[in-house]
Amino acid sequence: MTAASLRSMVKLQPFNKTKTSQVVAEVFSRLGLKEVNLGVFNGSWSGNGKLVASVDPSTNQEIAKTQTGTVEDLKSTLGKMRDAKLIWREVPAPKRGEIVRQMREALAANLTPLGQLVSLETGKILAEGIGEIQEYLDVCDYAVGLSRMINGQVIPSERPGHFMMERWNPLGTVGVISAFNFPAAVYGWNSAIALVCGNAVLWKGSPATNLTSVAITKILSGVLEKNGLPGSICSLVTGDADVGKAMAESSEVELLSFTGSTKVGRAVGETVQRRFGKSLLELGGNNAIIVMDDANIDLAVRATLFAAILHEAIHDDFVARLTSAYEQIKVGSPFEEGVLCGPLQSKNAIEVYKKAISTATDNGGRLLFGGQVIEELPGNYVTPTIISVDRTNPACHEEAFVPIIYVIKANSLSDAIAINNSASQGLSSSLFTASLENVFTWTGPAGSDCGIVNVNIPTNGAEIGGAFGGEKETGGGRESGSTSWQQYMKRQTWYASNEY
Repeated sequence: MTAASLRSMVKLQPFNKTKTSQVVAEVFSRLGLKEVNLGVFNGSWSGNGKLVASVDPSTNQEIAKTQTGTVEDLKSTLGKMRDAKLIWREVPAPKRGEIVRQMREALAANLTPLGQLVSLETGKILAEGIGEIQEYLDVCDYAVGLSRMINGQVIPSERPGHFMMERWNPLGTVGVISAFNFPAAVYGWNSAIALVCGNAVLWKGSPATNLTSVAITKILSGVLEKNGLPGSICSLVTGDADVGKAMAESSEVELLSFTGSTKVGRAVGETVQRRFGKSLLELGGNNAIIVMDDANIDLAVRATLFAAILHEAIHDDFVARLTSAYEQIKVGSPFEEGVLCGPLQSKNAIEVYKKAISTATDNGGRLLFGGQVIEELPGNYVTPTIISVDRTNPACHEEAFVPIIYVIKANSLSDAIAINNSASQGLSSSLFTASLENVFTWTGPAGSDCGIVNVNIPTNGAEIGGAFGGEKETGGGRESGSTSWQQYMKRQTWYASNEY
């Protein structure tokens, strides 16, 4: 494909290398990052593992290196966390909430540079990078309020002169292994709640986003130390899969929260279960939107990102409008104004993108728009892509983390629900309709089997007051709001007699 024909397909934003370099300099200055950063924190900074480079996916140029940790560094860190978690659990919950409030303010003071750093390491457009940090701030707000609401219940005893109640106590150490696609928010959801519940937190982020992990840990540990508390309450060990495996195996990690692929998550869950530990799994998503023939089509087109199950009566019109919308998308650097589609996170993601298209078309799918790797821009750029498939096409049942939308035709709501529920994942789904009957069917026991069920809104994003997570191969874990805090604590039933 020529540059001219590519420009007629999508709007390419010329790359501004100088602007990106300025962003890097500003971020490093504001967040105290260096060309080589230590990636282990347990009260002091160290690192005995290999040097790992963070790469800017918009150029594939190195941003900086991190001296990562080893399994021995992990063991040393867990040892230093033993005393810290004993101190932290004795701090009254509302006081723990006050510390999290201060963490929130320290993060908020660095909202823009942290958001820029997320964009630098992941390729997300700047609005999404900043939005991810804002999610962290929001869950901190929620956790502060929760710190005064962690309560059990008094239960009537069947024995005269006896008292019975439930009490919730901290687990000890919560381990968090986060993925590259949300390098800050996932840790924030877990750590803010775990901290007010009285746990120390040990973090291992994705090796692709070590700089984000280091910067956030510097901010959090600074707040702890300012308040005369051990910085190791929020510890960090960057590293490879061997560090994550050791976290799963360690009985000193009472709860391990893992976000990543279903394949790895299954192994993590099995490893933790063998030692009778607790795991919180947030795995594959593969979210779909169902658009009925009575839906507001313009609204649905703006909301559609991942997969669209379309009623046959509006299928052709919807696809035409969606294609027209895709033609207007600007592709380019995450820091350029007006860009809606930044680069993929890595060179490997380009291969995933090409393989997904090949799988879809080899199994009868029709490429309707896009499908091109953009060589004209530096970095890992591809065109947003639309592919028409049938419900049996294996490509639409796999989560690829690339900008491909699969459109599938359905003849009724029940048919569309069956297609939606045939996916092995069960995170989030949405229905666009004007019918209350459809809404109640969709949200009822015969409707979507996902953990998050939407009506007339997109599947991306969620409010922090509700539990975030999904069913089936999504793992069953729940983070953030509702009663998710109970996963970070142990329940005790307390009996007492008035005889002494």
